[in-house]
Amino acid sequence: MKLPKDPGRFSFGATSATVTSLGLIVGLLYGSNPRASIIGALLLIAVADNIADSLGFHIYRESASSQHEKNIGIFTISNFIIRFAIAGLFVLLFAFLPLQIAALSCVMLGLAILIYLSYLIGVHRKTNPVREILIHLGVAIPVILVSHFLGQLIFSLFG
Repeated sequence: MKLPKDPGRFSFGATSATVTSLGLIVGLLYGSNPRASIIGALLLIAVADNIADSLGFHIYRESASSQHEKNIGIFTISNFIIRFAIAGLFVLLFAFLPLQIAALSCVMLGLAILIYLSYLIGVHRKTNPVREILIHLGVAIPVILVSHFLGQLIFSLFG
């Protein structure tokens, strides 16, 4: 299998969409209508948050560039597409699978995406891919766990 030459084209969007979506999924599992809440929130993230982050990324790249880069638009569009695709995939899982299986499937798929991206980054940077994987999972997993417990706390206090 041929690896992408530059994981930077999609790594920002894929990482952001994955970690944000997983935090949202495990945080909303305990609501009164978790399927509707999760699907609605994922779709909002896929559109509103995605456009905001893509625009922020675009403006950042323009401001950091000393000259006009042709690739800024490509990075912006690829960021939007990959984030939308990942959120859409999670929506499909919740639309067609039982709630707990969908949540577990999303977490497993999301962690697999992060592992793959971390591996690509390690190969691209010529560093130890296992180290990259452990570092990135070491950030993502606590976000998921904190979101899970925060969701439980919120719904026990206000639900």
